[in-house]
Amino acid sequence: MTESIKKTGAEATKPVAPAVRPAMAEGNPVFRMMGLPRFRAKLPSRNWLIFLSITGSFTTALLYDRYHKRKVQQKWCNLVSHIAKESLPVNQMPRKITIFLSAPPGDGLRPARDYFHEYIKPILVSAALDWEVIEGRREGDVRAGLAEKIRKLRKRNGEISAAAPEEPDVEGLVVQTRTSLGVRSWEDLQGDLVIGRHTWKEYIRGVHEGWLGPLDPPPEPPPPISDAATQDQNNVPSSDVPFGDENTSPTDAPAPIPDTAKKPSPSPPYVSPSEYSSSSLAPTVPHDLSPSTSISFPHILGITNTPTRMYRFLTRRRHADRVGHDVAMCVLASQTRPYSFSPTFASSIDPDSPSSISEPDSITETGSQWEQYSQLEGEEKEWHKSARKPNSKDEERKERVWLESMVIDDRIGRKMKVFEMGREDEERARKIAEDINKVDLLEKGNFWYTKVKAWAGWEKSAQPKGWEQGLLGEEGE
Repeated sequence: MTESIKKTGAEATKPVAPAVRPAMAEGNPVFRMMGLPRFRAKLPSRNWLIFLSITGSFTTALLYDRYHKRKVQQKWCNLVSHIAKESLPVNQMPRKITIFLSAPPGDGLRPARDYFHEYIKPILVSAALDWEVIEGRREGDVRAGLAEKIRKLRKRNGEISAAAPEEPDVEGLVVQTRTSLGVRSWEDLQGDLVIGRHTWKEYIRGVHEGWLGPLDPPPEPPPPISDAATQDQNNVPSSDVPFGDENTSPTDAPAPIPDTAKKPSPSPPYVSPSEYSSSSLAPTVPHDLSPSTSISFPHILGITNTPTRMYRFLTRRRHADRVGHDVAMCVLASQTRPYSFSPTFASSIDPDSPSSISEPDSITETGSQWEQYSQLEGEEKEWHKSARKPNSKDEERKERVWLESMVIDDRIGRKMKVFEMGREDEERARKIAEDINKVDLLEKGNFWYTKVKAWAGWEKSAQPKGWEQGLLGEEGE
């Protein structure tokens, strides 16, 4: 009994061998032979989680916005696509829309062109319409271009200019050739698309100058004489004048060499806004001017406005819907109306005052205002500060159409019209949007199911095979 106890104690003092763990899998042998490390499933680090969350959220928001933007643009393109299928006589010119765009304040012309190609051009192409673009790189170019176009139209309609007759330009030769061949112009509504508040101001100024101004340019004012040059001439002593040059006139001085590298400035206005009321209307002015539509052009600069720019960058689908509505309204040309002329009122009672309830309300009419004044008025707050700089001494005669208040003559204001979207077109656009959403949902749901059926051969073709019709060919062809 004692020996067994001793033996058991001896065995207890022996070291216990550790349990042998099973060898861990070495991973895919193919990856191991290719030299790739063994990847373990684990969560990324804190910094990686932050980076992936930010980039993933931004990418998702961007893709979501671009996807719905394409759907919105497809809706408006489908709304006007039936116009492209309408036939025209061989001697009839198609409808042409005039596009007015200019460089936004503080920037170049490239953003305006990109804006036109991204939001407006797809709808015009879907309707197969022709268009003419009047561009402006500087302030006043659109005003000068539109006014010159109207003056040429007045001369073509029979108005006589006091200046010497000019040689017909390319446009005039084209019109004469079409008239001789019996090709008729579009006799229905044309339409004007004005992009941006700054362009809208120049458009209004150009319309007034074209129909209220004269056909001949006004006399050029004498060049200003600087004070420094006058002082230098007065300080020249008589002894410095060479003999025989006492009778030399200032006009004998050599003419200054023109600076060819300087860009040409727009032509000066033929009539100022203060002269609208005293100017006579052109005798060839039509009863109604071409209808117009103002297209919003939000363009904000500056590093402090980065949050606003980021928000607009990720919500372009909403802006594409608004612009598409306005462009389709001009393309369809189903309804037009004159611009409204509404009176403005003011009250002498403070609404915050407790005694204003018992006092009789005294509202007085302060004046009247045309609807054109308020078109895209909110964009002026986002203009760059360089557009509000006053003119320097060398630019005292430079016109500031963007900063000056808009002036509308009643005779021109009554003739201007604006496009409107009819109820039938609005309902049709809503149905087109619903159809696009339904087709999109069906395509998403049936995409993989259709692919699997086609791969497995379960999908039966609607047209029977050639061998099933008794035609020549092997089975399966």
